[in-house]
Amino acid sequence: MDHAASPLPDLAARRPQRADAQRNFDALIAAAREAFSQKGTDASLEDIARRAGVGIGTLYRHFPTRQDLFQAVYVGGVDGLCRRAHEVEGLAPWDAFVAWVDAFASFVSTKMALKEALGRDERMFSACRAAMLDAAEPVFRRAQDAGEIRPDTTFDDVLRMLSGIIAATYVDERQREHVLRMSLDGLRARPASS
Repeated sequence: MDHAASPLPDLAARRPQRADAQRNFDALIAAAREAFSQKGTDASLEDIARRAGVGIGTLYRHFPTRQDLFQAVYVGGVDGLCRRAHEVEGLAPWDAFVAWVDAFASFVSTKMALKEALGRDERMFSACRAAMLDAAEPVFRRAQDAGEIRPDTTFDDVLRMLSGIIAATYVDERQREHVLRMSLDGLRARPASS
């Protein structure tokens, strides 16, 4: 992937150099991610600043517009998925795949809240998808090559299945987790019957 064309470095370039400002920046993104997941994109910026433990002026210094915050949260989520794909490299193939899927499940709820608010920025969405695929598809392939994932499955199949499952409405978080685990079980390769 051409990192010069990717929005992922844009987030790194916006991240302040001073340690205290970095903490505020990271706290604001984490608070916004949580608020948008819970309340949608209409979540109050004042509430986000309060959750982050900073003043509203600090929020506006880092993110002059609501759109800037939306994009930073979305791109930050993709960056987190890419980092997670590298962090799980030392795990057994299936465990690495499941750990990445858990990170993806967390990201999808934020993604759904933000996608419409971000509009049709196809360049950003394409670059984010390419970055995520470049980082995560090897995790999938390693598990599949190890015989842990059905051979008739593609990574695109898995992403579509997981996105649908995660986007569904559930009675509670426990039910969502149960359905997600059932879907993962369905991806497992089975020994050929004799």
